[in-house]
Amino acid sequence: MGVVEIDLSDNSAPSGLGRLTENRWHVLQTRSRQEKSLARSLTAAGIEHYLPLLKRPRYRGRRKHFVEEPLLASYLFLYGPLEATYFAVATKRVANVINVSDQDRFIGEMRQLRLALDNGADLSPYRYLSVGRTVRVTAGPFRGIEGLIESWAKADKLVLQIEALGRAMSLEIDAGLLDPVD
Repeated sequence: MGVVEIDLSDNSAPSGLGRLTENRWHVLQTRSRQEKSLARSLTAAGIEHYLPLLKRPRYRGRRKHFVEEPLLASYLFLYGPLEATYFAVATKRVANVINVSDQDRFIGEMRQLRLALDNGADLSPYRYLSVGRTVRVTAGPFRGIEGLIESWAKADKLVLQIEALGRAMSLEIDAGLLDPVD
């Protein structure tokens, strides 16, 4: 798949909101499993974009093959004027356009992401979980347990509270097994 390569080392990207024709980064939240199709449409239209992909192994019977999957499911990054987002929305593959107010910070974060991917980092997406947030374990022997995120310092710790007794216990668990409780 041809993804338009963008030089993220270029700090000349605008930092203000500016005019409609001013190039800037836009985050496109896609409909489910539409990231690659949208990227192909943008490439065909000559619109610059970035879709970070990971090669993941898949098995069919005993045969192993690799597929490219988006690192961030349902997200694609477009660089161009606001009019370019209109084209993307017209493809019916975009659910939402998210404004990037701090362009310089976004460029720095994308540069770090691309550097990690280019150097073969084995990245695994995690939900954005903050300390003090209530979460639920989604798989494994502790499935269904709810608690608070205690810290991210060394190991992922989930605090199980028993309010009636005024007691709490901590459990170390992989963050990939946790979902926020809304």
